[in-house]
Amino acid sequence: MTRLLIQSGNRSLQGVLALTLGDDYEVRVEADKEKVKQALSKRQADVLILDLVDNNDTLKGALNYISELQVYKTPILAMTDDDSRSTAMALVEHGVYDYFRTPPHLLELKLVIRRAYEQAQLRRSLEEVSKKLHDLTSCDQLTGSTAQMQVVYDLIRRVSNLSAFVLIQGESGTGKGLVARAIHNLSKRAEAPFVTVSCGAIPETLIEAELFGSEKGAYTGSFRPREGYLEQAAEGTILLDEIGELGLPTQVKLLRLLQEKEFCRLGSSKPIPLRARVLFATHRNLAEMVKEGLFRQDLYFRVNVLTIELPALRERPEDITSLANHFLGQYAKTYQKPVQGIHPAAMEILVGHEWPGNVRELENVIQRAVILSEGQFIGTSDLPETLHARIPEEEQEPGDVSESSLEEQLKDYKVKLVNQALQASNGNKTVAARRLSITRAYLYRLLRLGETDSRVA
Repeated sequence: MTRLLIQSGNRSLQGVLALTLGDDYEVRVEADKEKVKQALSKRQADVLILDLVDNNDTLKGALNYISELQVYKTPILAMTDDDSRSTAMALVEHGVYDYFRTPPHLLELKLVIRRAYEQAQLRRSLEEVSKKLHDLTSCDQLTGSTAQMQVVYDLIRRVSNLSAFVLIQGESGTGKGLVARAIHNLSKRAEAPFVTVSCGAIPETLIEAELFGSEKGAYTGSFRPREGYLEQAAEGTILLDEIGELGLPTQVKLLRLLQEKEFCRLGSSKPIPLRARVLFATHRNLAEMVKEGLFRQDLYFRVNVLTIELPALRERPEDITSLANHFLGQYAKTYQKPVQGIHPAAMEILVGHEWPGNVRELENVIQRAVILSEGQFIGTSDLPETLHARIPEEEQEPGDVSESSLEEQLKDYKVKLVNQALQASNGNKTVAARRLSITRAYLYRLLRLGETDSRVA
């Protein structure tokens, strides 16, 4: 039932509205402005009817009050005895959904109330969807538009509202934790806690107490009952990060948890139901660990119901530019630096790097560059020396010192390597790219650079 809040000191009007609207709405009447604000702040009303006739304020005062009420995002209907066009325009400009003369026509009033309520509900729904989309797209290390990342986004969307276990795999620094956070944010559990447990960071002797909790006296130093991470997650989501680091004894206990959907605190036999959704992440190859006897096969089948594979950054070099610019904007704002962009020569170095540390490494490099930068653009001198590829000494003539810049030498050397790889591959660009451990897209860019230089020459 729609909750209707009426602000009016007119007792006769209060009685009429309460009597005629009471069957269709949950009606509450207040005369005091502060009580109205309090009710709106607590979301105790879906629509507010504001009696401006009873209000002794001037029109300017009434408009100021209406502006104050906009923060609560509750649709406002105004009752007035002034039907001038200027007043009507002023009310609408200040956020009033609709207005009507006193006394109102009840059928028209009910129609306006219904429309105001429906519009408010639609706006809230759009805000919720927008928030969830923002939660997904604002995950820093999930930035990317390549086909590989589109597959990841689609899987996140598909699994978000399922209760099935999800295994997130990828190299360190690819953003596995952010994928888990995105799944949580897009799910119906978004308002509940999101708990991350780093399995590799907790000693084997403590992992059981940390996960399941403990009772007083369960072990030396346990002086009071303690909730474990599973209880802290409540109805939300728990991410068991780097599950491959768990020892075999803990794997047995985790398997029982996933099978029985319940657990006991350390030192207790009272079962506690598992209410949280469990996600898993690892940079290790669990299938290989099963073959080596380091990971239980039955546990592997339990956690590997749905899998999301995160590509390494070197497999999607087309995303490096957008990621670098994203981090640039983020850290320029954090450190209040006037940096506005990345010099093309510096960007070429970034795109050509292998990024063994993946997106996390790129983020650290850009953060460092923003801190060191003294101008509006990040240059090659702002990048770490490890990113500056060197031309092998055997490729240079003794005593030959080129007058061209490092960036030009680097570009020429890359083009030379591409041409050599093409010759060795009989012109097959796919094989040449594989030989150089680069993508075909990057190989084509290097070929275009070589063609441009030949035309200039």
